[in-house]
Amino acid sequence: MRNEITISELAKLMDVSVHQIRYFEEKGLLQPAYTDDNQYRMYSMNEIYQLAHILLLRKLGLPVQAVKESMTGFGPDQVRQMLQTSMENTRAEILRLQQLQLFIGKVLQEHRDFGQEIEAYRVKRREAVNLRRWFGLSSQNVLEARQLAGQAGPGLNLFEADIHYVFEGEGPAVLCTEAAEGVSLLLPGGDYLSSQFPAAHEDELEQRMEQFSSYAADRTLHLTGPLVLIEKSYLSLFSQDRLHYELLQRIGTV
Repeated sequence: MRNEITISELAKLMDVSVHQIRYFEEKGLLQPAYTDDNQYRMYSMNEIYQLAHILLLRKLGLPVQAVKESMTGFGPDQVRQMLQTSMENTRAEILRLQQLQLFIGKVLQEHRDFGQEIEAYRVKRREAVNLRRWFGLSSQNVLEARQLAGQAGPGLNLFEADIHYVFEGEGPAVLCTEAAEGVSLLLPGGDYLSSQFPAAHEDELEQRMEQFSSYAADRTLHLTGPLVLIEKSYLSLFSQDRLHYELLQRIGTV
């Protein structure tokens, strides 16, 4: 009884496809121990270990050419450095996935809150928020694509950020984003009047802001500080024909 196994037996043993083993052979990473009289590729223990190393290196994220180079010319120090690099890349990917998990949770929570509070005025207790001024809009308070592209900078994840339109006095709005550093505007903690709503067109926003002010005046709420319009474009995943907004202004003491 022969000690070697066929390519299909090797594939089953290593939980890979025959096609994958043939691909490694085509790239010069693996060769059978011999080919028998029936033209079957036969593999010994040496090839099993060799394939195990190939699969391990591929699992570490190495491209095929790098796997070939490492198997033929790497010493212990180079292997150690390769594993260290893979460890660092893995940590970075874990961090990326953790941040993605937080963002997905945020979107789901914002969607739940939006559904509960839509078209309603509420008083909300908010923690202080640090904002970085981005750029000012035109006097018509209309955001245009060219203006946005001209102001874009590194690190701005526009598709997942809350964009704050801050209205200070009678002038045009200033676009701001939340920031951990480089803070140029602080929204203090406290009670805020809040209204969440969807809008299909920008011309609806001015009407919403007027209604917001009228609501506060009718109830003798003393609003202080800037009026803030928060655009949550990621919530449009749930209704792609409309953008989702929240109006906020702090309630002060008379």
